Amino acid sequence: MKLVKTPRIACAIIGCVVCCTSIFAQTNSKTANNERSVEGDYLSSLEDVVITEMANSDERDNKQVALQYLEDAVNEGRVTPDMVAALDHLAGEGIASQTREKGRLINNFPDIRAKACDILAKVPTKESKTTLVKVALADNEPMVVTAAVRSLGTIGLNDNDEVINVIAFANRHNQTLNPTSSMALEVLNAYEKLAPTVQDRKTMLDSIGRIAADYRYVTPVRTRARELLNKLKTGGASSGNKSN
Repeated sequence: MKLVKTPRIACAIIGCVVCCTSIFAQTNSKTANNERSVEGDYLSSLEDVVITEMANSDERDNKQVALQYLEDAVNEGRVTPDMVAALDHLAGEGIASQTREKGRLINNFPDIRAKACDILAKVPTKESKTTLVKVALADNEPMVVTAAVRSLGTIGLNDNDEVINVIAFANRHNQTLNPTSSMALEVLNAYEKLAPTVQDRKTMLDSIGRIAADYRYVTPVRTRARELLNKLKTGGASSGNKSN
């Protein structure tokens, strides 16, 4: 009997040990995962605080560092609401939010605003679109408006032709004050990307036509405008309403 029972008892003991070890390992694993989760949340919150502080700083160098952190976070897919708020702030820095010292504007950094607009293109939300629309309408620096237009085209949201109308306004404003070929080219690129979403193409086609006919723009830009105009008029890009 002992020869029969001993293996059975041994097997039972081994089974209990294995089971207990497994349970213990699972418990330790869950504890470790929970600890890592808490630590990750803490580090994420800490990063948000640091980025927000740097973005709100009056120092240009701090804002550049904040942008680098924000770009890395966006590229790695770990954007938080605080990070989006920081990008929103930086995109309007010196325009929507102004800091003055003895009457002098000290936080007008067009390159910071332009970079923030470019990063917002990688966060394709309605909130990002709204921020970029505000920039395109309010900013007076061609390089910033150009970045906003480029990002609006990339995001691709155009409810009720809102974005198309904003881009057309920005282009008219630029064309009247200081025609910039680089901006005109981005306007054309944005139109082409947004064309399938357009309900009434008249505003867009008129805008493209003005670029094609304006000899203040370099020849390649005017040529691009004519090519896009022909493409859209012949149905090369679909839209909701094909009226001219």
